[in-house]
Amino acid sequence: MPVPTYSLRMEHISKSFGPVQALKDVTFAARPGTVHALCGENGAGKSTLMKVLSGVHMADAGRIHLHEEPQAFTKPSEAIEAGISMLYQELDLAEHMKVYENVFLGREIMSAIPFRIDAPAMIRQTRELCEQYGFRLDPEAPISSLTPGECQLVELLKALMRNARVIVMDEPTSSLSEGEARTLFGIVRELRERGLTIIYISHRMEEVMDLADDISVLRDGEVVCSDRRENMNVDDVVRHMVGRELKDYYPARDVEVGDVCLEVNGLSSEEGVEEVSFEVRKGEVVGMAGLVGAGRSELARALFGVVRPSAGSIRFGGRELNIKHPSDAIRQGMALLTEDRKRTGLCAGLPCGWNITLPNYERIGMKTLLKLAKERELCEQLGSKVKVKWEGPDAPANSLSGGNQQKLLVARWLMADAEFIIFDEPTRGIDVGAKKEVYTIINELAFQGKAQLIISSELPELFGICDRILVMRRGRIVGNFVTAETSPEKVMHAAAVEDNGL
Repeated sequence: MPVPTYSLRMEHISKSFGPVQALKDVTFAARPGTVHALCGENGAGKSTLMKVLSGVHMADAGRIHLHEEPQAFTKPSEAIEAGISMLYQELDLAEHMKVYENVFLGREIMSAIPFRIDAPAMIRQTRELCEQYGFRLDPEAPISSLTPGECQLVELLKALMRNARVIVMDEPTSSLSEGEARTLFGIVRELRERGLTIIYISHRMEEVMDLADDISVLRDGEVVCSDRRENMNVDDVVRHMVGRELKDYYPARDVEVGDVCLEVNGLSSEEGVEEVSFEVRKGEVVGMAGLVGAGRSELARALFGVVRPSAGSIRFGGRELNIKHPSDAIRQGMALLTEDRKRTGLCAGLPCGWNITLPNYERIGMKTLLKLAKERELCEQLGSKVKVKWEGPDAPANSLSGGNQQKLLVARWLMADAEFIIFDEPTRGIDVGAKKEVYTIINELAFQGKAQLIISSELPELFGICDRILVMRRGRIVGNFVTAETSPEKVMHAAAVEDNGL
């Protein structure tokens, strides 16, 4: 039989949520045996379009054809049975169960004995599939023991075990190390060679340009560009995403650095931080580079009182602190924007406004009595300042896209008016336009004299916004570079090479 021109066609798809029209007459098509990148700012409609495809949402209008056959999915199980699998940015695994149990969850193999699950058969089939695709996974390993990259492979195994022919990957490398990302890219190419269609959603332009065969860009719920990869470059994609030329991506800053705000001496913790010493001055933006597992987030947790330091001292504003709990750090004028907004940042089921104000009631004069009108006014002001796309402070936080959830956390700490702010992966999983907005906020905070520590896995980001870059390796500070006097190669060498002499 002839190979269909398109493995997937979505034609004239529209979808509204109340007064908000998320998709407007969208037509999208993907070819078999290709990687089709779907780009767009947060709130552009990418996730909504894919949820229509995967049966999570039903379109108000439009048609879906899969391998030239018309489809009308009313629930996710129907899309899965038709060969569509979606790998979400926030992985959906049962951590207390084993690899093979997750792969067959809801589709368990039953033995000849009534009501008995045939675990050996599921383990055998999982192992065979791992060998077929070169996945280095133990089918009997508990999910809780796996790295983020291995968890991503388990999600892929689930899709392949269900004979998926169209796989949607939503920000698949957002929590992966560089090595894990390279492994995933190799697997994506292997799946493409086997004739599968991969719809790849990512804000990392280098990934898009490296992997994609075709690129489509959504803006404000509409497809504004769709073309072959060889006909587009990064500037083209970004211009279509934001609807304008993206000049001055990293805002210029000329701030006079002030006195020492935070001084850390010999800090250690049971999480692997070892004898860390550094300082951050008022108005200074200090970056923290390092490979995954270097101890950067663990250092942030120790500074903010999430874990108690086992040795060393923290001086803040000239006085020594004894921080036993994050609430102590907040009262002293410190803030931490966590790297994992889902687990440790947001109360996802609560209103957006509450997520902004919860740690700040004492500061805004509501320690014992809430003033709802004042609270709403403050939240609306901050929402406008960080340009969050929401229906208002009463909307639940989990109704927002990932980038807009990140903006809620930024708004939270703007309300706190902290003197020292730790941003741990501040732009993870958000689009280029939203990134620029975060950089602008960091710039404004520096002008206000705030001291900031930026933990990031993206070296261009650190070089674009930081005055100095510290490097961590195995829980220790191994490098302290003035940004204007160094290079990404020197920073990476310090992060990765044992015999760097520092």
